[in-house]
Amino acid sequence: MPIRWTAILILALAGAWLAGCAAPEQLERRSGYAVDHSWVAPSHNSRVRHLVMHYTDIDEAESLAVLTGPHVSAHYVLPLPPRDHRGMPLVYQLVDENRRAWHAGASAWRGRTNINDTSIGIEIVNLGPDRPYAEVELLLEQNPEASVDIQWAPYPKAQIEALIALSRDIIERHGIHPTDVVAHSDISPTRKIDPGPRFPWRELYEAGIGVWPEDDAVASWQARFEAQPPALSLLQEALRGWGYPLKETGELDRETRAVLRAFQMRFRPSDYRGTPDAETAAILWALLERYRPLELERLEGALTEAAS
Repeated sequence: MPIRWTAILILALAGAWLAGCAAPEQLERRSGYAVDHSWVAPSHNSRVRHLVMHYTDIDEAESLAVLTGPHVSAHYVLPLPPRDHRGMPLVYQLVDENRRAWHAGASAWRGRTNINDTSIGIEIVNLGPDRPYAEVELLLEQNPEASVDIQWAPYPKAQIEALIALSRDIIERHGIHPTDVVAHSDISPTRKIDPGPRFPWRELYEAGIGVWPEDDAVASWQARFEAQPPALSLLQEALRGWGYPLKETGELDRETRAVLRAFQMRFRPSDYRGTPDAETAAILWALLERYRPLELERLEGALTEAAS
């Protein structure tokens, strides 16, 4: 073999050895070092376990200014008015899904805290109620037995269509369980009320997103609870079993009212005063029956004991 070709062969072999036999597309140059991607471990999954729905409570320009500022962020923002691009709904992505956005704050769901660590946050541009949150909370707390006239901004159909497309994609890619598609008010019930009672949770469920109780099960449980309602301590235990961060006190305290209000805004938006009643308990027990049967089995023992 001529010397020139021998030298070329030696150089080629040395290069292959230095690269660890990795193909060029498997090598990544970083600052001061190189990474070989030729070995891939199958033992991993997504860090994302929760999908959290928010409303911004301000208009689009203010929403984008706040969410691109130094204190708060979200992975996605749904504009208002809704827009499209070449016939498809348009959404803004502000944070990569692999990064931790600052949208949930102090939060908990099913015993897991700091939901920012495990979630993707979607902010929907929506003006929310016709008054500040503190005033809404005060009205609801001062009038627990009366109807309170609060007007909530609607969610346009095109905006919800964009939300459905985005949510389906996120849920499929990350394997998010239906019970972990939550409202901001679910994970922070004493601080937040978004996305509010006008958010179309049932429509999302019918599109394959989130959860909803079966009507027959609700009717069956309601008939039972009209005759014998569960004790407040058991209702608190059931709410905690569903996922809410709630202590069992046996008292209708501020925290319990806030959790009940969050639950009712989501599953019975016609009455969200935070007052316990047979229908609220029936919806909760029907959800447990459908999605958390082990929790229901545990509660059934306590119900049977209380009735005997």
